[in-house]
Amino acid sequence: QVQLQQSGPGLVKPSQTVSLTCTVSGDSITTSHLAWHWIRQPPGKGLEWMGVIAYDGTTYYSPSLKSRTSISRDTSKNQFSLQLSSVTPDDTAVYYCAVSDGLRVGSIKPTDYDHWGQGTQVTVSS
Repeated sequence: QVQLQQSGPGLVKPSQTVSLTCTVSGDSITTSHLAWHWIRQPPGKGLEWMGVIAYDGTTYYSPSLKSRTSISRDTSKNQFSLQLSSVTPDDTAVYYCAVSDGLRVGSIKPTDYDHWGQGTQVTVSS
């Protein structure tokens, strides 16, 4: 059974960088066809897809967040990470990591994802 465990701080000051990590167990992040996503949900709003790193290390980002977002991975630890820079209060949201079979770039359909992390409430406030 694949499990995704998120870690990272929940409170960040404006202009700083949010750094979150998703540790995967039960499968390898290099397994063919799997793609590893970051998705967020601001309060009172729907899901927003942020980006993905595929099994081969290829990355894709939301056009609206691309200039501030970086997704990387550490295959030795079976982890992938999100960095979102220059945050503002508008970046306050619950952040999720998730895995799909196939790229699913841009998808906000929960059923497109096979497993999810537990979610991290990130609040941007001074």
